[in-house]
Amino acid sequence: MDYEVVIGLEIHVELLTESKMFCGCPTLFGEPPNTQTCPVCLGLPGALPVINRKAIEYTVKTGLALDSEIASFSWFYRKNYFYPDMVKNYQISQYDYPLCSGGSVEVDMQDYIREVGITRVHLEEDTGKLIHKGGAGRIAGANYSLVDFNRSGVPLMEIVTEPDIRSPEEAKVFVQKLRSILQHLEVSDCSMEQGSLRCDANVSLRPRGTIEFGVKAEVKNMNSFKALHKALAYEVERQERLLEEGGQVEQETRHWDAAKNVTTSLRTKEYAHDYRYFPEPDLVPMELSKVWVREIESTLPELPDARKDRFEREFSLSMHDAATLTSSKAMGDFFEECSKSYKDSKTVCNWIMGELSKHLNAANLEIDESAVTPRHLAQLLKLIDDGTISGKMAKGVFEEMFETGKLPKVIVEDKGLTQISNEDDIAGIIDLVLEENSEAVADFKNGKDKAIGFLVGQVMRLTKGRANPGLVNKLLIEKLSEM
Repeated sequence: MDYEVVIGLEIHVELLTESKMFCGCPTLFGEPPNTQTCPVCLGLPGALPVINRKAIEYTVKTGLALDSEIASFSWFYRKNYFYPDMVKNYQISQYDYPLCSGGSVEVDMQDYIREVGITRVHLEEDTGKLIHKGGAGRIAGANYSLVDFNRSGVPLMEIVTEPDIRSPEEAKVFVQKLRSILQHLEVSDCSMEQGSLRCDANVSLRPRGTIEFGVKAEVKNMNSFKALHKALAYEVERQERLLEEGGQVEQETRHWDAAKNVTTSLRTKEYAHDYRYFPEPDLVPMELSKVWVREIESTLPELPDARKDRFEREFSLSMHDAATLTSSKAMGDFFEECSKSYKDSKTVCNWIMGELSKHLNAANLEIDESAVTPRHLAQLLKLIDDGTISGKMAKGVFEEMFETGKLPKVIVEDKGLTQISNEDDIAGIIDLVLEENSEAVADFKNGKDKAIGFLVGQVMRLTKGRANPGLVNKLLIEKLSEM
């Protein structure tokens, strides 16, 4: 039977506020365990929560960017469940009255556009972090578990999509697009590795052409775009195989095991009534004035789609190049800053998408974590243009820039890499090469054009790659034509 894939996503985003959702504790990442806590985020008796206004603002800002309807009235609820990383045994979240409802995101799949609907954007507090010791680092098989409450209470925005996604590839591209929007809004750093952007997926299959949804499984623990794609592809294959064998998909939560490349059953999926939601009695309802919402709307920055269109117009870039550069705010910023100092924007684009991206991927770094800055790249490109170094030499200089953070001029001077562009110096080396390679000279005269490449290579070998290759070609052809 031919099945249609149905995927809906729940994206959890830690917001870039200085303090937690309901208390004044800091939200710094990587601090020693349990050092950023207080009676409120530890759930001690008598401690009362106070709403973080900036977190509300960031959530409304996100809703406006996603074309959502902003609620004039909203309320927090208690979501009751029991787990060791949640000291109160309930989470302050939202239920019937989310801050934002509706909206959509257009996802460019190159051959077609997929419009993914947004169900809601709401706000809650994050839980603590469990660290399982022993086994595979999972609760199953662990000898014991540790808990760090530094993350407990950090503002967590949840974006829930409609079940509009039809493939693992669409899911990956959607999350990449959403991440870019959130980065441009500057409401989160969206680091999947650090857990500030986490994605859960509800996956089901249905016979193609039918309307009714199949039974869904929720997949968790996808901490990279690659993991997201691989986990969903596996889950689709697992459900299809199960259905074709006459089995049934169970509604459950499944864990993505990146080491084994499989999803495994974690627990039976809960329903809303299992959480016994009721209004949070320690917080008053919120009224959001239209004036305040308009003030937030006036602060919206240029978003990725608009920036992509501008890059195409202003820098004469292709649609593909512009889309790649605006896929993250930091990459777009790097490109624009470098283009202020070096006017050939296409060359800047090529180096960012080529050499820089290659080194970033190998080092598992984001562009704003790189030792290479726009100043470094612009200076390197100018050294190529003025003939100080060749394009081939520039790649070696770039590698050292990336590793050390030294400016290209310093590297060139320290290593004596200045390109030889003096005709008399190169002519003397060419004479020596022609004298020592008479067979290659004869081959060239007999119409074997490949011989010129060999002779150029010999000149470059003797000069240790420092000779200007264009000048070498020119002088070689002139001398061979005279022989």
